[in-house]
Amino acid sequence: MNPSILIVDDDATLLKLLGILLREEGFRVLAADSGEQALALLGAEKPSVVVTDLRMGGMDGLALFDAVRRSHPMLPVIVLTAHGSIPEAVAATKRGVFGYLTKPYEAKALLAEINKALANNVPTQGPSDTQILTRSPRMQALLDEARVVAATDASVLVLGETGSGKELLAQTLHDLSRRRDAPFVAVNCGAIPENLLESELFGHVKGSFTGAVRDQRGLFQEADGGTILLDEIGDMPLPLQVKLLRVLQEREVRPVGASRSVRVDVRLISATHRDLETEIAAGRFREDLYYRLNVVHFMLPPLAERREDIPLLAQHFLATLSAKYRKTLNGFAAEAMDALVRASWPGNVRQLFNVVEKCVALSVTPIVPLSLAERALNRPGEDMASFDEARRDFERDYLIQLLKLTGGNVTQAARVAKRNRSDFYTLLNRHQIEPALFKKA
Repeated sequence: MNPSILIVDDDATLLKLLGILLREEGFRVLAADSGEQALALLGAEKPSVVVTDLRMGGMDGLALFDAVRRSHPMLPVIVLTAHGSIPEAVAATKRGVFGYLTKPYEAKALLAEINKALANNVPTQGPSDTQILTRSPRMQALLDEARVVAATDASVLVLGETGSGKELLAQTLHDLSRRRDAPFVAVNCGAIPENLLESELFGHVKGSFTGAVRDQRGLFQEADGGTILLDEIGDMPLPLQVKLLRVLQEREVRPVGASRSVRVDVRLISATHRDLETEIAAGRFREDLYYRLNVVHFMLPPLAERREDIPLLAQHFLATLSAKYRKTLNGFAAEAMDALVRASWPGNVRQLFNVVEKCVALSVTPIVPLSLAERALNRPGEDMASFDEARRDFERDYLIQLLKLTGGNVTQAARVAKRNRSDFYTLLNRHQIEPALFKKA
């Protein structure tokens, strides 16, 4: 069956023209002249993509997006906007809107955006040659550049907040390189005591210090032929920075207590959450080492700036952790997923993994409810809708369920609701719900 597109615009002429364009391209089209009617249509059928005008009377495009995200967090929404409201559209993209186009838009550009949304609306693995799951255009662009850089031996500096996936990107660079069959060695420079870090990196000979009872190869030698990741390089002490610079210049290491150096062939990737230029200005990091490390750099966006990835990552973690805990969990309730998408995520992807693990460990139902997601986020009730919003959503959902149950028979639905037909029609009109949409074949 061809993909269906829900189009929403309060301009009847534009709505008709857009419908003609999409039908000619082979799409099935659902049309709504308001946000309220669009939500009613979504109760009867789930489209593949939503295309909505931003400025509309009543519920505008952003309010519609928020409502869609609550009930269908994986459904991509494309916003059409006039030039004067571009800042609003950009802000909407940061909130998770798939994309936006300015009016008047070219048919080719709109179709390209819709096809891109359809391609991204598959909640499966990310690009087949990486372990990184994403549907974020920003991350996709970063991965495209990473594929180019991986083919070289250039030193790479990966920047980003704690938990944003720096080690996973380093692993990806290794996996895409000619060194993929050789070792990938990761070491956290901030987790090893200063007096042991040199020995860990470069090795030592027997008797070089108390406790050195035998010769030991360092991690640079362990990574020979492959890749070494120096995570949290910004925490490396200055004296060791000098020795690392010499290793990079001469391509050889000298174990602690040894009289001769050993040749090594490694590709160096370093990572840090620190601003190294600030560290240089403060005298805590060597400028010459910085330029050796920063041949190419990648800045990983925090999770809060790639919110479209949150449902994808959360579902992936849920599947992985359900297997680990031997539980059967099918997904998140719409309100629970909305709470995850809205959260601030100071701990980034690592925090999301931790939150999902708490949900899996504590869940006693196949669907993770809102209350459990809020408990795992350690902020119960923060993301709850207002009373009026909750009542409106309940009323609309109740009416839709009634019409589904009765096959669009208003008389029967009104009888079940214990309301007269006139009052029931008033409720349907308030939510712009058409009973005919629910009539059984």
